[in-house]
Amino acid sequence: MKLVLSILGWLCGGLLFTSAATDPELYRQGRFVYSRHCVVCHGVRGDGKGEMSVGMFPKPRPFMDGVFKYRSTGPGMLPTDDDLKKTISTGLVGTSMPAFVQLSARELSAVVEYIKGFSPRWGRAENVGRPVTIPRVPLWFERSGLVEEKAKRGGELYKQACSVCHGTEGDGKGVSAAALRDDWGEPSIPTDLRQKASRVGNRPEDLYRLLLTGIGGSPMPSFAEAFSEEDRWMIVAWVLHLRTRT
Repeated sequence: MKLVLSILGWLCGGLLFTSAATDPELYRQGRFVYSRHCVVCHGVRGDGKGEMSVGMFPKPRPFMDGVFKYRSTGPGMLPTDDDLKKTISTGLVGTSMPAFVQLSARELSAVVEYIKGFSPRWGRAENVGRPVTIPRVPLWFERSGLVEEKAKRGGELYKQACSVCHGTEGDGKGVSAAALRDDWGEPSIPTDLRQKASRVGNRPEDLYRLLLTGIGGSPMPSFAEAFSEEDRWMIVAWVLHLRTRT
């Protein structure tokens, strides 16, 4: 059966790497959803080179590498199925990736199964991680005077670790910004943190999660080891403060 599925995957544009738990019917439905909505950008082989990808910035994600930017798991880990479903259903603001709100729960599960078939990384247990643990948002976020004090300290930490890329004003124009490249050699422009819409979410815990996970394939590292829990929350407070200044 695995051999049949692999041949099937090859005929539809790429090798299907199964993890022994692949549902053939779900995969076939996912192939249909992918061919209808995704192939034009992400390509038949999942290499990010669909016919509409020319001139796009940022480039469509190449699924063959099994590297994903936005996930709830730790650095170097694969995203969960729910992570992929969230990206597909909500889209990515500021990119060409739209929100596929019309897809049913079954269709989302199916296309996720199909996307996972592009990379052998999904078949290796060491690449699969659990979502990182997000601590409870500190109570001081609810006290305006205290949150301003914490944000000020967060601004100092931000200048030390983040401003070189994101800029002192959070505009994405740090001194190193122009030279940054992603894992595929493409320009990797730091996010303008003043924007009120974020690709990872707008809650304090969403921003905190990003500091733990980093952004896969990009120069944005994880700060899970570099900062304490309190420091990370203060940086989050500062980023939220930046949004109020525009």
